[in-house]
Amino acid sequence: MPKKPSKSPAGKGPRTPATKPAQVAAKRPKAVSRAALKASQDLSQERIVRALETIAAHLAAQGNPVVARESFKQADAYVWHPDGRLAAVPRVSRVELFLLRGVDRVRDILMENTERFANGLPANNALLWGARGMGKSSLVKAAHASINADRKPADKLKLIEIHREDIESLPALMEQLRASSFRFIVFCDDLSFDGNDASYKSLKAVLEGGIEGRPENVILYATSNRRHLLAREMIENERSTAINPGEAVEEKVSLSDRFGLWLGFHRCSQDEYLAMVRGYCGHFGVKVDDEALEREALEWSTTRGSRSGRVAWQFVQELAGRLGVKLATK
Repeated sequence: MPKKPSKSPAGKGPRTPATKPAQVAAKRPKAVSRAALKASQDLSQERIVRALETIAAHLAAQGNPVVARESFKQADAYVWHPDGRLAAVPRVSRVELFLLRGVDRVRDILMENTERFANGLPANNALLWGARGMGKSSLVKAAHASINADRKPADKLKLIEIHREDIESLPALMEQLRASSFRFIVFCDDLSFDGNDASYKSLKAVLEGGIEGRPENVILYATSNRRHLLAREMIENERSTAINPGEAVEEKVSLSDRFGLWLGFHRCSQDEYLAMVRGYCGHFGVKVDDEALEREALEWSTTRGSRSGRVAWQFVQELAGRLGVKLATK
């Protein structure tokens, strides 16, 4: 009789000798797949790390750009942006030095100080303060242009304007300029501080008192309507509310003390005002009878409630517009 096939355990089916090798063979592809997946994950992580390192390097380079000598050859004036950019200004808005009337004394002092600095000699930071519209910022720009007039390109001064609201980024600007072989006038127009504004401390450290100090190739010129760069009521408030009034006031006014030159601008007389008007008209070719010119100029200043270089220039613009004369430099 033929032998009956042996029964396998319930639910497991017949046993075959190939069952165990088949299970091993089935497991091997899974092991290879896991290894490949792990290798792929490691490669992806490595690529991500490299990409992040590249991005970080680019950001660091943008945050701390290297200023080469060649980068300042394209212009004589720049505007500083707090993100680290120095934007070139191809043409500076300015007036000729000889057109600035009524400021002879301060003009001569600032010119002498600027020329010493341009020649590599010791010079002081300057604060130009006083009456509005009397040519404080115009004098800085005119002095810069006058000093550069007869200089070789490699020896020219560079004028860099920093806006009042960006004064906290001044140390970063100093760090860039320190590495250059050019000499710089850093100029801040209408500098003043109000309320609890503490950004003046950045300026104090740059002027004098910081560890690094002001770079040897940088000088600071600032203009303000306030002698101490602070409103008088702020100083009086410190005296009345502080625990030690003297110390509080000293901290506030010590900023202006760090400017070696204080150049005061005062309201001009009627004769100086008329001299400004005549100077502008003569330079730009605005021909008017002198008696009529004087009468209209005085009437214009009366309606404006003040006499200054700015008012004189505004009157000349009005007069030239009526007469159809373009204010082009000869």
